[in-house]
Amino acid sequence: MAGSNKINPTIAPRPGITPPRWLLAELTYACPLQCPYCANPIDYAKYQAELDTEDWKRVLTQARKMGAVQLGFSGGEPLTRKDLPELVKHARDLGYYSNQSTSGYGLTEEKILQLKEAGLDHIQVSIQASTQELNDYLAGTTSFQNKKEVAHLVKKHGYPMVLCVVIHRENIHQMPQILEMAEELGADYLELANTQYYGWAHANRDLLLPTKEQFEQAEQVAQAFKEKVAGKMKIYYVVPDFHEDRPKACMNGWGTTFLTIAPDGVALPCHSARDLPGLDCPNVKEFSIEEIWNESKAFNFFRGFEWMKEPCGSCDEKEKDFGGCRCQAYLLTGDMYATDPVCSKSSKHEVIEKAIASARASALSGGEQPLVFRNSINSKKLS
Repeated sequence: MAGSNKINPTIAPRPGITPPRWLLAELTYACPLQCPYCANPIDYAKYQAELDTEDWKRVLTQARKMGAVQLGFSGGEPLTRKDLPELVKHARDLGYYSNQSTSGYGLTEEKILQLKEAGLDHIQVSIQASTQELNDYLAGTTSFQNKKEVAHLVKKHGYPMVLCVVIHRENIHQMPQILEMAEELGADYLELANTQYYGWAHANRDLLLPTKEQFEQAEQVAQAFKEKVAGKMKIYYVVPDFHEDRPKACMNGWGTTFLTIAPDGVALPCHSARDLPGLDCPNVKEFSIEEIWNESKAFNFFRGFEWMKEPCGSCDEKEKDFGGCRCQAYLLTGDMYATDPVCSKSSKHEVIEKAIASARASALSGGEQPLVFRNSINSKKLS
């Protein structure tokens, strides 16, 4: 292993590295849905190889030994993996708190009972909209009724009802109805996740990015509802970067908390990091989690603050936002070292203003360009 440049970095490991706490296991890129905001890579089809059961067990064991306590099973759709209950059981035996993010598509009562017996702690169900027509259009699959049935079954079998709705211009007008639906389904937790523009969402940004007026109105509705259901339902409102003047903290600090393992075994400091040039992201088939976390070039690349350009380097907010998102900086400016252009201090903040103006023009024109859907080379419009 010592001969690989992926574990002999040009940037030396930082002293005082904290262990990973949150492990995201992306079990597969396979998914029955076709969401046009999917966070999976646009070229996901070229990553056909998947870790086998024993590889995943080894990853879970090694990460837990290092101190990881939170485990998310994600994808794609993790239910497409027949070994999911076996992996859940292994995670429980190791002492993880585990959750599964799912479209709910194909999640039967029998499978819920199987996962509960294996030790899964909670299930997060995603719904695309408050109506069948819009949900099934955005999902690219007839799934709305199945999702609602699954939500009721999750609640029936003693799980907290965790509901996630990704918010964008196609569904933001339904905010009141989405909140009513969450209440009807008995949601204990509701995540209103404003779209983050990576992967497929980046490709569809002009059609998905709400106007500032739409966002502010929806936020007011959500905050009022939050007060109404206080004590009964917790609502998490994920703010969209593009209408803010400061960026989100990049993964709570690069290589400090989060570890993502892609379906093919590539270890990533965040789920989009394989798009960044020159990181040489290592694979768990070649290296241990300890080697990857402590010694790899990828995980040391943006640790600390020495890599920062101005204005980040001397900014008194750098320990809050860590210069913002590296993947977003690269997507929008072509420079992964740049200040995240969401920040009003960035010399390239105009790219955000141009993106907002472009999306607004698209909204005013009626969005004649159709959405590009995941899993398909075809594009669609809701008639």
